[in-house]
Amino acid sequence: MRMCSSAGADIREFAGPLRGPPLVPLLDAIEAGEKPVVAAIEGVALGGGFELALVCHYRIVHFKARLGLPEVTLGILPAAGGTQRLPRLIGIPAALELITTGRHISAQEALKLGIVDQVTEQNACELAVEFALRAVAKPLSSRRVSMLTTPCPPDLDALLEAVTMQVKRKARGVMAPLACIQAVRAAATMPYSKGIKRESELMATLFNSGQARALQYCFFAQRTAGKWTLPSGAQWNNSKPREIRSAAIIGLGTMGRGIVVSLARVGISVIAVESEKKLLETGKQMVIGMLERDAKRRGVSASLNLLKFTLSLQDLKDVDLVIEAVFEDMALKKRVFQELSKVCRPATLLCTNTSGLDVDALAGVTDRPHLVVGMHFFSPAHVMKLLEVVCGPRSSSETIATAMSLGKRMGKVSVAVGNCPGFVGNRMLKPYLDQATFLLEEGATPEQIDKALEDFGFAMGVFRMSDLAGLDVGWRVRKESGLIGPDVDPKNPPRRRQGRRYCPIPDMVCEQGRFGQKTGRGWYMYDKPGGTNAKPDPLIQNLLEMYRSRYGIQPRNISDQEIIERCLFALANEGFRILEDGIAARPEDIDVIYLFGYGFPRHGGGPMFYASMVGLERVLERLEHYHQAHPDVPHLEPSPLLKKLVACGSPPVQKWREHIKTMHSHL
Repeated sequence: MRMCSSAGADIREFAGPLRGPPLVPLLDAIEAGEKPVVAAIEGVALGGGFELALVCHYRIVHFKARLGLPEVTLGILPAAGGTQRLPRLIGIPAALELITTGRHISAQEALKLGIVDQVTEQNACELAVEFALRAVAKPLSSRRVSMLTTPCPPDLDALLEAVTMQVKRKARGVMAPLACIQAVRAAATMPYSKGIKRESELMATLFNSGQARALQYCFFAQRTAGKWTLPSGAQWNNSKPREIRSAAIIGLGTMGRGIVVSLARVGISVIAVESEKKLLETGKQMVIGMLERDAKRRGVSASLNLLKFTLSLQDLKDVDLVIEAVFEDMALKKRVFQELSKVCRPATLLCTNTSGLDVDALAGVTDRPHLVVGMHFFSPAHVMKLLEVVCGPRSSSETIATAMSLGKRMGKVSVAVGNCPGFVGNRMLKPYLDQATFLLEEGATPEQIDKALEDFGFAMGVFRMSDLAGLDVGWRVRKESGLIGPDVDPKNPPRRRQGRRYCPIPDMVCEQGRFGQKTGRGWYMYDKPGGTNAKPDPLIQNLLEMYRSRYGIQPRNISDQEIIERCLFALANEGFRILEDGIAARPEDIDVIYLFGYGFPRHGGGPMFYASMVGLERVLERLEHYHQAHPDVPHLEPSPLLKKLVACGSPPVQKWREHIKTMHSHL
């Protein structure tokens, strides 16, 4: 049996009920046959393809092949005997790790684990034929994996409990990995005939769950995000990107260093520029260290020969593309872009890593506005997968295609977005953060709000995330936007600013020099500056009590449900406004941004899919309720698009585009 590339079922079929010919009896029949069946695997054998290989009596694998059971990443489990055969073949610990993580393994690892019989650099099919001919006379009883006894460790219960606890920590609230553990337990404690029945029962429960729908939606949303379209008609499949051989990075701060590493490790020559010798030398040493550690982890040589460090912009005259990553200050960025226009050749693309400033304003100071685009990386840039490609109104389709293509080459999930303050991710983040601080005013604590969000599935709650990012970042943004200034009394700050409710508590925390992990104090306290072990701080509790007392706020008990609804529905509501404004082309793009850039749990599908899964009518009703209770919070007022979708019968998320009529698309 030759398997050049068998990736199992077509995921699109999962949208409907389970149907089709019974696969398990067919596989059982192959395994029970009296003639030897040899699987020749070239390419990939994933999911059902891997399960098919497991029923074969022998497995020959090309050395470049990959194998795995990735079903758990789609909210389901291997349901064609994978959870029953793999533990019998390689033992409980190894099988648990592969099945509960869904990771792909190399041919060499598969051989080491005992999954395959031979790895070859030759034609696997030809070798398998020879193997089958030699096996004709050999008995097959020991080669039928379902007939083997599962090798069980003496401390089976303790092992399963430890893995369960590990899964609960790593994948909070996710059902599929826990169901996988139960299925593997069945392989250890039941005969195959009963174990396969248990596997089927667990699969039926998962298959119809909201989590499975969300995870499968994530799979397709990621692929959809790369299919951008401009009002001009230019789109991803008819816009040819330029080839980028050389690039320059302006600024070697945290973001700049990460971008240099991202480019160099995919073979692009990089010139890194700093303004001062000391900053240049520090940045250089850190970049070299990052590249060497990355290369060691991947088992390759560090690409140090691709790097050049300089204090002079004159060295950039021949590069194909420049990414500016200086301090988030518009005047400074404009000066940099004016200089780049003079230095770089006319065809060089000029990109900015700004997290929310006006990309078109930067384009306006250059001699080539059509070659200016935003490339908003997320920190740390060499680790985070997301790249927001910000399309200014004058960015050409070739420029956008080049930025999207370069992002993909660097291993990023690239999403094209329009130009507005904060773009998509950071624009949506503001109402989310505002709701968290308003909940603090009303009686919640940072740890209660964080726990509710982390139990929902976020890796970090609002306040732990803020401590990690640095509280001074948001403080500086609020100062620059005029929310904090000389006309605001620091001792008795007003709770309304710019015509709406404002919570000054984050400013009061910053005024005490509490900037988060970097200072060892923020919303939490840490063992030392730079520490990561967050502990509740009595001083924050005292600050909250004094604040409420000063303004006559009677603290109340706030439920976890209210925390989730106010934070997440406000987040989604801003997403609906972004769709109305044409800043994002479709809800899938917003969800991909939040999945890969902001830690939204995959089993929730992203803020827009989550709103759809909860029910748009329910989201509308709760937003109306909270806006009535807090009329001075505009972002709680339901968006016109949400109201329209509910009036149209709450269509599925993939149909929303039909109801979005954008008069002035920014894409």
